[in-house]
Amino acid sequence: MKKRNLETICIHGGWKPGKGQPQQLPIYQSTTYRYETSEQMARLFDLKDEGYFYTRLANPTNDAVARKIAALEGGVGAVLTSSGQAANFYAIFNICQAGDHFITSNTIYGGTFNLFGVTLKKLGIECTFVDPDWDDERIEACFRPNTKCFFGETISNPGGNVFDIERFAKMAHRHGVPLIVDNTFATPINCRPFEWGCDIVTHSTTKYMDGHATQVGGAVVDSGNFDWETCTHRPTPNPSLAGRGEDSSTTEMVTTPLPTRERLGEGRFPGLCTPDESYHGLTYTKAFGKMAYTTKLVAQLMRDLGSIPAPQNSFLLNLGLETLHLRMARHCENAQKVAEWLEKNPKVSWVNYAGLPSNKYYALAQKYMPNGTCGVIAFGLKGTKEEAIRFMDSLEFISIVTHVADARTCVLHPASHTHRQLSDEQLREAGVAPDLVRLSVGIENVEDIIADLEQAMKNIEG
Repeated sequence: MKKRNLETICIHGGWKPGKGQPQQLPIYQSTTYRYETSEQMARLFDLKDEGYFYTRLANPTNDAVARKIAALEGGVGAVLTSSGQAANFYAIFNICQAGDHFITSNTIYGGTFNLFGVTLKKLGIECTFVDPDWDDERIEACFRPNTKCFFGETISNPGGNVFDIERFAKMAHRHGVPLIVDNTFATPINCRPFEWGCDIVTHSTTKYMDGHATQVGGAVVDSGNFDWETCTHRPTPNPSLAGRGEDSSTTEMVTTPLPTRERLGEGRFPGLCTPDESYHGLTYTKAFGKMAYTTKLVAQLMRDLGSIPAPQNSFLLNLGLETLHLRMARHCENAQKVAEWLEKNPKVSWVNYAGLPSNKYYALAQKYMPNGTCGVIAFGLKGTKEEAIRFMDSLEFISIVTHVADARTCVLHPASHTHRQLSDEQLREAGVAPDLVRLSVGIENVEDIIADLEQAMKNIEG
């Protein structure tokens, strides 16, 4: 079958109605599913057959939306979760256990920073935060024998920094571990991390994918390109480089001599490469091949932890996905004009938006997101913290909310709100300045957005 374009996948992906079936994806609001024989049910519990028996593990509505997101990202499989935080936790915990270590960018979202640096530490999983701007030698010195993955955000929240996916994919693969990238802000419409060597993608579907602030959810998507037994990445052609006279492979293979498949995989990723006694000794890599990571996430983590979305939430998410390609274009168009206006405003001390030619991350943005980045702008106002608060309190239709990345323009002061649990030192490590204002530009008329910002700035001295 012909490969569909992203715009078509947004509409038709995941659900193909048959004769007399509903055109729109139905809500399967049921906890359980009936079978005719005990043997049929037993085979489902042994992972020998595909099917539904309890919504905590699988639900037709949830699975249809997961298939759509997997298709948008170009992955082999996806799992929906109850939140973006749950998605990031599952992505790490699926391959890490007590005594393990992983590396992450220090510019990630404050909630994820806390999850990695505090909560996972209580489970015996240690994390090293690195500055993506460090040179390779300094970052590679952080890898350890028990390092299991590298994590970053395509566009950092709230700072707006662009993650060099190809660079860190190659680095991770040199050490035999996968790269995990949170692609929430860019979405697969603007960035395709798998094409640049990333192995696993996560999303807070609460943001642009939903687009209307109606549901909280997350997703974990597996590329199927990381060989858990040999700890190598299988190079795949990169369509973004085709016809440009460049090497079309996304990343290099590990060149150091490898032990046998069994010895290496069992030692580094035992959860995937050794028998799971809770499933009669089944080994995921041998039983499910490229679907090993996704199957284990559902069969183990969802079974035991149960962070599933409600079918109603997945239905709402699917409605948002149908217009994702249209909304992202408008978000980026509006944000570009607002960023240009802010950059020229005498009351603004700095602006970080990768769409500006003057921006530090402009070249990376053009490489990974040539059609636009996202609608989120980070900027600082001249003056005191109190003046920044006065500015936000003076806005008329632009809302002060914790949320970000939906149809409505909204604003937040991260140091006072989302990142307030971090110390001053942690704030600096995470790239969050005390004066940073996060502006999420919506899809309203851009002249109205700028007018509201302008009238609010009249209330600060600058």
